[in-house]
Amino acid sequence: MTYTVAVVGTGANPDDPDTDGFAMAYRHAGAYSRLDSCSLTACADIIPENARQFADRWDIPDDNIYTDSVKMLEAIEPDIVSVCVPPHVHADVVISCAETGVMDAIHCEKPMATTWADCQRMASTCKRAGIQLTFNHQRRFGKPFRQAKKRLDGGAIGSLDRIELGGKNLFDYGSHLFDLCGFFTDQAVAKWVMAGIEYSEENVQFGAHNENQAIAQWQYTNGVNGLASTGDGGIVDCQMRLLGDDGVIEIGGSEAPLRIQSGGKWRTVNTGGEDVHGPSESIFDAAKQKLSARLPGVSTETARPETFVDRAIADVVDALDTGREPELSADNALQATELIFGCWESARRCGRVDFPLEITDNPLEAMVENGELLSASGQ
Repeated sequence: MTYTVAVVGTGANPDDPDTDGFAMAYRHAGAYSRLDSCSLTACADIIPENARQFADRWDIPDDNIYTDSVKMLEAIEPDIVSVCVPPHVHADVVISCAETGVMDAIHCEKPMATTWADCQRMASTCKRAGIQLTFNHQRRFGKPFRQAKKRLDGGAIGSLDRIELGGKNLFDYGSHLFDLCGFFTDQAVAKWVMAGIEYSEENVQFGAHNENQAIAQWQYTNGVNGLASTGDGGIVDCQMRLLGDDGVIEIGGSEAPLRIQSGGKWRTVNTGGEDVHGPSESIFDAAKQKLSARLPGVSTETARPETFVDRAIADVVDALDTGREPELSADNALQATELIFGCWESARRCGRVDFPLEITDNPLEAMVENGELLSASGQ
C-alpha cells in the first residue's frame, strides 16, 4: 500500500543551518521520497513563505499548503505525520495531531519535549489513540554504532561494565547519546543518577536551555554503569566508549569513527565511509559524480547516498507496515529522556535521584528562570 505523508513545521531552506533551525523537515522529506510506499502530500508551517518553499521543493500542490496543522490534517487525513517544529512545541503539536485521530503514525524530531510531563503526555496520548509514535534518534542506524553493537554482542570486549559519553550537552546533543545507551544495553532501565552542571552563560539551542558543562554518573538495573561529561574540557574524549571486562570499543574519537582495543592493541573497524553523523563528504561527492556521468541532469537528491535519517524513517514505515515495535519507539525515547531530566534534577537537589522520576517540569529551565544559575547577563 501507499502511505500518504504530511509534514508539520517545514522550517526555512536548510542551506545554512544553525542552532535556531536545521529545517529537519527537508531531511524527513528526502527519506520519504526514497520509499516507494510513501507519498508526500501536504505540509504546514506558521510562516507561509517557508511552507510554500518546501512545497515547491517537494512538488506538493498549492491546495495542500497550510499554516494551520489541524486544518491540514482534517482536510488531508494523512497516514503518517512528521513533526519538525522546535522541541518546546513538540508536545502541543503531537497531541493536537493525535487528537484529530486521522493518522496511523507520528514521527517527531528529537529531543522529545522540554518538560518531563509533556514527554509522558505525548507518549500516553498516542498510545491511547493507537498511533505509532517515534522520535528521530537516527544515529542508531549509523554504521559506527551498528558495527559497535554487533561486536559488543559478539563478545569482542567481554561483558559490558560501563558506558562513557562525551558531547556538547545533555539535552540537544546528548539526546542521541542517551538513546544509544539504551541501544547498547538492550533498553536496560536506569536505577539512579547523580550529576552536576554549570550554566554561567546562556546556552539556548532550538529554543531550549542546555547546560554549558555537566558531569553525570548513573547505573542500570543490569549493573552497567554510565558516565557522561559535556561541554568544553570534558573528560570523555570521544562520543561514546564501551568498556568491557576484556576490552574497549571507542566510537567517534579523534583516531577513527570506530576502533576496538583488545589484548592491549587498538584496531580500526571499517564503517564504509560513515562517521558518527553520516556518510562522509567524499562518499556524497563520489555518488553524485557517478550518477552525473551515467544520467546527466538527474537531481542530486537521487544521487545522494543513504543517510541515517533515511534508514530511521524506513524503519518507522516498515514497523507501521508489519505491526512490529519500531526501534525509535516513544518508550525507548522516554528511557533516554528520563535520564537527561534526572541529571538536571540531581543538580537541582544536589543529590542522587532514584528512578522512576517524580517531577513534571524542566529542572534546568526552572533553575535558570528562578535565578539559581547565572546567565550571560549575570542575572
